[in-house]
Amino acid sequence: MNDIFSGARLVVVKVGSALLVDGGKGELRRDWLASLCDDVAALKKNGVHMVLVSSGSIALGRRLLKLTSGELRLEESQAAAAAGQVRLAEAYADMFATRGIVAAQVLLTFGDTEERRRYLNARATLGTLVDLGAVPVINENDTVATAEIKFGDNDRLAARVASMMGADRLVLLSDVDGLYTANPGIDPAARHIAEVAAITPDIEAMAGDSISGFGRGGMTSKLIAAKIAMGAGCDVVLARGETRNPLAAIAAGARHTVFHASETPAAARKRWIAGVLRPEGALVIDEGAVRALKDGKSLLPAGIRQIDGRFERGDAVVVRDRDGREVARGLAAYNASDAERIAGKRSIEIEAILGYRGRDEMVHRDDLILTGNGT
Repeated sequence: MNDIFSGARLVVVKVGSALLVDGGKGELRRDWLASLCDDVAALKKNGVHMVLVSSGSIALGRRLLKLTSGELRLEESQAAAAAGQVRLAEAYADMFATRGIVAAQVLLTFGDTEERRRYLNARATLGTLVDLGAVPVINENDTVATAEIKFGDNDRLAARVASMMGADRLVLLSDVDGLYTANPGIDPAARHIAEVAAITPDIEAMAGDSISGFGRGGMTSKLIAAKIAMGAGCDVVLARGETRNPLAAIAAGARHTVFHASETPAAARKRWIAGVLRPEGALVIDEGAVRALKDGKSLLPAGIRQIDGRFERGDAVVVRDRDGREVARGLAAYNASDAERIAGKRSIEIEAILGYRGRDEMVHRDDLILTGNGT
């Protein structure tokens, strides 16, 4: 599979409930899921890291618990999610295992992608799973996150995951084959839009309700998700997923809409660090560390001569040379108290000093942007 996935390093795919679960029987569509897993395996074989954000636990659980049709009460939704998530995870694990792939279940809430320390932990876990060759299968933690059940959807969760992971593509598999100028189920004159360069008020006005009514998304949530992901430098693909091998179909030219990000994920992240986050502290570094940063390397504890301010792990910090000139900005891998203890030390000494094995870098190069001339 090439085309839309060509050159992608990491792809996040959101799978809707209506695709995974037969609406009439409330049973898992195993043949369809098998074809999706075939697509994921093919992309992984081509060197693309894959992450799935999957709905379906509530839809599966309500049948298992024999809950009546119609609107569920909050506690019934949570119960259904608890029962259905077991079956959903089991299905993914079995399907991927037959293809030589390890599936890993990760349950998140929106708070895990917003609160800094939880964000860092989630990103580190997902990144490690991906690096180890596994496919994380993410769902909302619906059994405890009440607000998500009442108002949330996995479109936006998928967008936040794509942003957090620095994904190149976010694929929203849904019950529609893209964005139209109006609801095609109502207006026969509605035109399909193949490409979107920016989500303007005119584009937002085209949003309509979900055709199936089975999921909790709708076009409005998909446009919100696209805006989140595009802001993080991630292209978004909205496509109909009902066909077998939906990712292969997209790559082969099946109708879809591409929302183009204006910059790369790396550039978007650097811009966010440099211009959006408020620095909570400062690191003063020696001349050797300044040269290393200019050469594109990470900031190691050995090059740090002074710690200023009180910051937590994941907070933004300013990096200055000994003359006080700003050299860079980045995200600290340690809080201020731990940073003071390991400043000037070699990375191999960190575990002995702190009592735990943290990162070798004080600020990793992926979390750092040069902002000044330095020395």
